[in-house]
Amino acid sequence: MRHFRLHIAILAAAALLGSGSGASAQSSNFLLGKWTETHAAILKELSESYVDSLPLNEIERKGIDAMLAGLDPYTVFIPAEENEDLQMMIQKAYGGIGAVIYKPDVDGNVIINEPYAGSPASKYGLSCGDEILSIDGETVHGLTSQQCSDKMKGDPGTSVNFSVKKVHSGDTVDVKVVRERIRIPDIEFAGMIDDTTGYILQTGFTEGVGGEMRTAVGKLLGQGMKTLVLDLRGNGGGLLDEAAEIVSIFLPKGSLVVTARGKEKSSNYTVTTTKAPLDPDLEVIVLVDSGTASASEIVSGALQDTDRATIMGQRTFGKGLVQSIINLPYGGELKLTTAKYYTPSGRCVQAIDYSHRNEDGSVGHIPDSLTHEFKTAHGRTVRDGGGITPDVELDQKEYSRITYALVAYGVIEEYVLDYVRRHETIAPAEEFHFTDEDYENFVAFAADEEFDYRSSAKALFDSMKAELDRDGLSEGIGAQLDSLGKAVDIGKEEYLRLKKDEILPLIEEEIVVRYYFQEAGVGVRLRYDDALKQALRSERIPRY
Repeated sequence: MRHFRLHIAILAAAALLGSGSGASAQSSNFLLGKWTETHAAILKELSESYVDSLPLNEIERKGIDAMLAGLDPYTVFIPAEENEDLQMMIQKAYGGIGAVIYKPDVDGNVIINEPYAGSPASKYGLSCGDEILSIDGETVHGLTSQQCSDKMKGDPGTSVNFSVKKVHSGDTVDVKVVRERIRIPDIEFAGMIDDTTGYILQTGFTEGVGGEMRTAVGKLLGQGMKTLVLDLRGNGGGLLDEAAEIVSIFLPKGSLVVTARGKEKSSNYTVTTTKAPLDPDLEVIVLVDSGTASASEIVSGALQDTDRATIMGQRTFGKGLVQSIINLPYGGELKLTTAKYYTPSGRCVQAIDYSHRNEDGSVGHIPDSLTHEFKTAHGRTVRDGGGITPDVELDQKEYSRITYALVAYGVIEEYVLDYVRRHETIAPAEEFHFTDEDYENFVAFAADEEFDYRSSAKALFDSMKAELDRDGLSEGIGAQLDSLGKAVDIGKEEYLRLKKDEILPLIEEEIVVRYYFQEAGVGVRLRYDDALKQALRSERIPRY
């Protein structure tokens, strides 16, 4: 009898819920119809009666963008003319010559800043420092950097003609380059860093990276790898399917990777591995930081929840939302948040609650007090609501204000181009080191450049003094302010020398990239990667 009554109660509750759901759906449909009609009526009246001509494209685009901005930053409208940007995001591919260009000003020449390894630019002899004077017979003077870039792009197999001033000889030559499909690799480096430790730097999750990762791991296993360091620091994510492909390299076939849950039935699904792992005994370390997001968190979460890898670094970004691409009329597309994803233990790592906004429209992180505990496969406690918390926290590299300024103002970039002009060759990448004499040369170069070289203390002092002046409080403490101002002030050259240890590696890496491409630059970066060195010294999560 008790079971019968319980069954009746459940049916009654279901009926009530179903009734409410239907009413809710009717209400939602009514509101949708109401606002659609209202919007159309307003637009019609504006078009017919507004006193001035109506910029329909502009106001409609602004209206759509404003509407979507109230939801979350990942739900966006992509008109047909911007579809190329979407494809770039998904595939990291375009038709062109394969080079990063630099144009100091509109009236100057285009400078080849960095040709990609194996690119048409490199194959046809374009080098860092070469100056492009014209593109297909049209001078580049008066064109923006973006306009020049657009002229260099085109369908693979088509050609583009340049007039080029060579960096070292100064000769002006004509160069015809046949465009190719340029794909910027997600795996920037894969190699052995000692006899038994492999290291892979992955910067994205675009189409095909899962297969590339499987190939890279297999190659390193063939070289004697016993421990793999998978570096996902700063990796903002990408395609969920590619994340699952990467997880399959390490977990048994059929293992749960992620679960998605949304409003529509089609948005509810689970993703499991479909291939066998390469080496079940391979020790895995995953490096993460606050820039590790989305698909990177899916990989990190799956390997942490199954106790398959030791996650090291800092807490990740916390993007637990899934987007789908919806086709719209006239070639447009809607990138729409359709679900939240959950790691194998049941965690959602979303850190910001966009559905509950403050009165001013701002959003906040989910407080730790509202997070929940979950268990990994072997009983370790993990939490939801704020990214992936690493198993081992590593010290984070801190940079001073002047270092950020040198990058932001392009001072290092300008210096590296100047260095390339003065040095036709350099030592092999693994042997190249920036000398004390070289650094003094950089200090002299930077001293003549205009940039905000103030220390954080000086910037804060200037801000405080401005507030005191504004409030009329500085007159009575003028002497103390002058004394403090002198104490926190430091000359440009002195400050550059003081921060040599953090600035020099950046210059060294950028120089090596210009001669030996990106992979060699990553090799230089690893020399100074204290977090990586700390990770290799740290204890790992024990294998059961």
